[in-house]
Amino acid sequence: MRGVIRIALYTASAAILLAPLSLGDRYANLAIRMLIAGLFASAFNLLWRQARLLSFGHAVYFGAGMFAVVHLMRANEAGLNIPLVVVPLAGAICGLVIGIMCGFVATLRSGAYFSMITLAIAELVYSLGPRWQALFGGEAGISSMRLPSMGLSFATLNQVYLIVLLWCAVGFVAIWFFAKTPLGQIAFALGDNEQRLRFLGYRTHAVKVCVFAISAAISGLAGGLLGIAAENVDYTVFGPASSAAPVIHTFIGGADFLLGPAFGAALLTGLGNVFSDVTRLWPLYQGTAFVLVVLFLPAGLVGAVALGKQIPPRKAVANVIAVLLCSCSLIFLCETASILLSDSYLTRRAAQGGAWVDYRLFNLELVPSSPLVWALPLLVALAGIMISWKASRGEEAA
Repeated sequence: MRGVIRIALYTASAAILLAPLSLGDRYANLAIRMLIAGLFASAFNLLWRQARLLSFGHAVYFGAGMFAVVHLMRANEAGLNIPLVVVPLAGAICGLVIGIMCGFVATLRSGAYFSMITLAIAELVYSLGPRWQALFGGEAGISSMRLPSMGLSFATLNQVYLIVLLWCAVGFVAIWFFAKTPLGQIAFALGDNEQRLRFLGYRTHAVKVCVFAISAAISGLAGGLLGIAAENVDYTVFGPASSAAPVIHTFIGGADFLLGPAFGAALLTGLGNVFSDVTRLWPLYQGTAFVLVVLFLPAGLVGAVALGKQIPPRKAVANVIAVLLCSCSLIFLCETASILLSDSYLTRRAAQGGAWVDYRLFNLELVPSSPLVWALPLLVALAGIMISWKASRGEEAA
């Protein structure tokens, strides 16, 4: 029976991965970005899950890979003639080299100091972006075109998706395989107790540099794939949002599970594609989801499913309900505040002599002066918190 279930899961996974090939460029583009975000988050998590090193500047290696690939594509336009399918390797190599250099410095410290060093490196590179025009192209960035290669034109994103799928598979296998190697096992021990590992005679700094460099190389590979898909890049890829993305994706998906970061990245990338056209507050909701998951589901979404048998069903259901209630309350309040503070609404109020006027939200006509508009979402959030608290108290009593 288990064999049948496993075959069914593999078949379904293959069908999902190959579906974008027949759904047009729009869905192929979304699938490409979901795969790349998943690989980037998994590369970041390689460093955190193995060595417990939390990087706040992984956009440096992602962006370096992206720039390296776009520059190589420009060289192809000048006659270099490197097959497009191997061009992403330039991103991985660039990420590896820069990762070795930056990792050597950053891993001299651990904990919060390491995180601050990686953040400082990212801010340094980000500040250099608009000034170093020869390399980064200034404000406009640099662009290139995908040239025909190996009998394919690569004019459509469906063909690009095949390259992205191939290299993402290679990247995920590399991450899985690294955990099985002796170096990967030493990295796990390093994350558990660095001081004890040092007493056993291991060169912990060298181990940290190696893990950092491998993580940076796979991040560069992910950036290179995005460079091929987008055909342009600018210095904003080094920005804080790019460094924060893999952190959020990883912890929402589940940092202690191999596919947790990839799931979190795919989920948030897909939701972002849908909700960014509906509301301007998607980044706020994404950050709020991160906070709620960390508070109520610290093992992440994948962890909540994987550990479901170990968590009392009552507590698991209570936490899910609490997250949903708090999320609904926050979305309602934020959308309401966004409307009431908008220029169009303020203009309508001014036309009515400063009096509150009705507004429309979720196909409902609401009156902001009504206490129910503000009390109901607050009561919903309070109910969610109370449900989670009572479930936790019940577990402690048991």
